[in-house]
Amino acid sequence: MKRTEKKREDIIDAAIDEFREQGFLGARTTSIAQKANVSSRTLYNHFESKEALFEAISEIMLEQNRSMQPVAYDPSRDFVEQLKDALWRYIVVITEETAIGLNRMVLSELIRDLDRSRKFFTETETHDYPMTQLIGEAMDAGVIRKADPVFATNQLLGLVKNFFFWPEFFLGENPTPEGVMDDCLAMFMAHYKTGS
Repeated sequence: MKRTEKKREDIIDAAIDEFREQGFLGARTTSIAQKANVSSRTLYNHFESKEALFEAISEIMLEQNRSMQPVAYDPSRDFVEQLKDALWRYIVVITEETAIGLNRMVLSELIRDLDRSRKFFTETETHDYPMTQLIGEAMDAGVIRKADPVFATNQLLGLVKNFFFWPEFFLGENPTPEGVMDDCLAMFMAHYKTGS
């Protein structure tokens, strides 16, 4: 890694810490520079403002969410098992400690700033979740009824995140009992069964 890339990474790590500790409004670029062990001038060479730093961190969070490759439908396997496997892999990615920390930091600022929130969610709308392809191809194969696969994915993730992401996000633990994933999938399949 080049020295300038390392400095940029150190600045981002320091900014994440500062934003977590002080919130966006209370965070100071001088404190971020000190934590990163760089001068304020070096910080501003990489990021023109605190807003630019926040946007870079938001992009890192989105990239982590995009890190899982799309899952293709395999007609030789049970669709529900394929969907369950994809969902568990997704849950592991979004509940990883660094991912949870980034989500807490970014979402707290999005709650405070409606314009920033609108911009962030406009960017996330262009992101396909890894199981969107799986659901779309299962619809094309007639395994589940035809509908908008993006909308169907969001419905399913709304259920799943409620039990497997938000408890981790707010409580730092997951008290969800076993079998809930199967319940979420059963609800999804009941709604999207062919002929309904």
